[in-house]
Amino acid sequence: MTATTTALDALDRLESEAIHIFREVAGEFDRPVILFSGGKDSTLLLHLAVKAFWPAPVPFPLLHVDTGHNFDEVIEFRDRVVARHGLRLEVAKVQDYIDDGRLAERPDGTRNPLQTVPLLDAITTHRFDAVFGGGRRDEERARAKERIFSLRNSFGQWEPRRQRPELWNLYNGRHRPGEHVRVFPLSNWTELDVWHYIAREGIELPSIYYAHRREVYLRDGMWLAEGPWGGPRDGEVKVEKTVRYRTVGDGSCTGAVESGATDIGTVIAEVAASRLTERGATRADDRMSEAAMEDRKREGYF
Repeated sequence: MTATTTALDALDRLESEAIHIFREVAGEFDRPVILFSGGKDSTLLLHLAVKAFWPAPVPFPLLHVDTGHNFDEVIEFRDRVVARHGLRLEVAKVQDYIDDGRLAERPDGTRNPLQTVPLLDAITTHRFDAVFGGGRRDEERARAKERIFSLRNSFGQWEPRRQRPELWNLYNGRHRPGEHVRVFPLSNWTELDVWHYIAREGIELPSIYYAHRREVYLRDGMWLAEGPWGGPRDGEVKVEKTVRYRTVGDGSCTGAVESGATDIGTVIAEVAASRLTERGATRADDRMSEAAMEDRKREGYF
């Protein structure tokens, strides 16, 4: 057996597990929804959902919690994919909450932590009882503590002590009125698995995942781009570099990496050689404290 065959067998197992999870949720819950931002993990989720129910359409709507600080290429891609599959997209906008005073801009300008309230409000308004997310256990330490079926209380909060055992691929979706379950079909995938699968399936992604020329400036060891979220501070200088994004999110805190990887093959080689997770290398909001992600998850974050 060759190494390539072994890799493909591993991808088949991951795909089979994810499809099983989608079908399990469809059988257990009344109003599931898929979190979809247009990033690589949520795009992979949607691809797996299409496979799980083909030739029938995906039976769930999509939900995007829009910070208003997105990269143009990602929003254009999001809308194109939604139209292609004929799906319903619900958008919860952080800007609406800022405009009417329910939320206030943070001093640091990042809006990622502000997504929690719009997310929980959208779940309550639409009575979603299962929310698919693209979280993976290799992203960040707090992610590794979470089960595939992650129970959230009536306030949308994560309580580690209420996590349930998951033995023999048996998932417990029971929840009280007002509670919901976050579901993570990609829990056992790594970033490298994701890219191998994208290559195998020929999945389209936003162009910023591949190397391109962009004006950026250096802050706290990360290359940030100028946008509606702001630009260089005193002492920070814009330079043009060849970069790509390993993850996409709020532009104020999502950094690019210098890269010449213009296609999937060179991206895979680059990811395989990296010793930093994508969030650790490119997400400033995860550097706020050692427990930044876990604190936000307890409040109801993704």
